[in-house]
Amino acid sequence: MLPRPGNPIIAALDTSDLAVAQSWARVLTPHVGLLKLGLAFFTAHGPEGVRAVTRVPVFLDLKLHDIPNTVAGAVAAVLPLRAAMLTLHAAGGTAMIRAAREAAGAAGADRPKLLAVTVLTSLSPEALAETGVVDSPPEQVLRLARLALAAGADGLVCSPQEVALLRREFGAEPLLVVPGIRPQGSDAADQARTLTPQAAVAAGADWLVVGRPITGAADPASAAAAIAASLASGAA
Repeated sequence: MLPRPGNPIIAALDTSDLAVAQSWARVLTPHVGLLKLGLAFFTAHGPEGVRAVTRVPVFLDLKLHDIPNTVAGAVAAVLPLRAAMLTLHAAGGTAMIRAAREAAGAAGADRPKLLAVTVLTSLSPEALAETGVVDSPPEQVLRLARLALAAGADGLVCSPQEVALLRREFGAEPLLVVPGIRPQGSDAADQARTLTPQAAVAAGADWLVVGRPITGAADPASAAAAIAASLASGAA
């Protein structure tokens, strides 16, 4: 398990524009604990794009979800990037997660931590029901979390509102990475289940994924620094 970070902020560089991602990485690296690159960026630029943005290990948020052999191949393909963390969907099932863990093991101590995405933070109870899941988001999160951790995932991606629930259920061991973080007064946008940075940390989050409140600010570096300072001081 990664040590609890001194700066728990992950800046989400959610763009497919290489120059924009490079600019954000340059100004944000001193103020955050980790940078995240997602599916849109990786689809546009691939591994060389990741290397062009930063040589610092990143969080690759690819949300892999396919048959076990295909996911294992994808994990093996990104190992040379030495990502700190890599996401896959818990809904892919036990065999898929086990295959991913086995593939990641080829990198030894340098392997990425595998994080299982439970229920997307954009899904309200109504939206989840549309997919055929009749249980509430917390019930579905617990079901998928149990499956993923038993299959070898190192941690979970969950909404802030399920952090305390997961800590009670699984204790301190799983790494909890939490998107849907919105500083006080921020627009929730398309996130349905949000929390402030301070409340998420108090509930037991290890890492906080913050995107638009940082990258959409007039001064992204100042926005990131302000969130980090508020966490360090314990401000609400």
